[in-house]
Amino acid sequence: MEPHIIQLYPQPGGAQRLKGTYLAHDLRQFAAKDQAYVYTNFITSLDNRIAISRSDGEGMEVPQSIANERDWWLFQELASQADILISSGRYLREWAQGNAQEILQIDDPRFAELREWRQSNGLPPQADIAVISNNLNFPVPDVLTAGGRKVFVFTTAGLNPDRAKEIEKKGVHVVAAGDRTGVNGNTMIDYLTEQGYRIIFSSAGPKVFHLLMASKVLNRLYITYASRILGGESYADIVKGALLEPAVNFNLNSLYLDPAGPDGKSQLFFAFDRL
Repeated sequence: MEPHIIQLYPQPGGAQRLKGTYLAHDLRQFAAKDQAYVYTNFITSLDNRIAISRSDGEGMEVPQSIANERDWWLFQELASQADILISSGRYLREWAQGNAQEILQIDDPRFAELREWRQSNGLPPQADIAVISNNLNFPVPDVLTAGGRKVFVFTTAGLNPDRAKEIEKKGVHVVAAGDRTGVNGNTMIDYLTEQGYRIIFSSAGPKVFHLLMASKVLNRLYITYASRILGGESYADIVKGALLEPAVNFNLNSLYLDPAGPDGKSQLFFAFDRL
């Protein structure tokens, strides 16, 4: 049976198909503005765990008890609307080890209709990639630049010139976008805007989320709350960094109830707009 969810906000709501829910948000409508539109997405437990320690002790992973195909479909709908995806050096390291969810390749037959959606909207088959890395310590897999995809690496001033040259030999553009304390979000987004990118989806983690908020470049936050509490002492939540002063304010844009989330338990899909 076709998956359905219930729109709780805005009203009037009611039952609707899961597929197409985030495509209907039409993020491409913001592409005409001079400044790029930036959004991100997380799935979390009720106690705010977006990642927990892997069983082998090697890094973190999305908890399998909350990861699910329905949320992952909506993630793909968000990614499909983007001109470029923000990732991180850490993600590429984990991807090379086989420990990361797949966002680099586009040949998964489950999402063929989303590739068709991109093509019908005049977009290339896959979005370009922007990688944030302060140390350039990550592999550059061939799939990253396959099919003519453009890749940018944003790093700090005083970067390792030899490593930068190695990366550039792979057809990647290395851009200094910050001092030794880290990449500057405004510099990065301004650069991407100058390159013609207007719709930017961050699929990176809590440090990059903090960077985008501290730089005041984030426009919308999508977050899925799976109805489970995980506990544990080693975990990541949605934001990691210094206290944000002033606090970043959001307004609810939309809210949906999915009655058949992980193992048939409910989950909630939120979208918030930054004020």
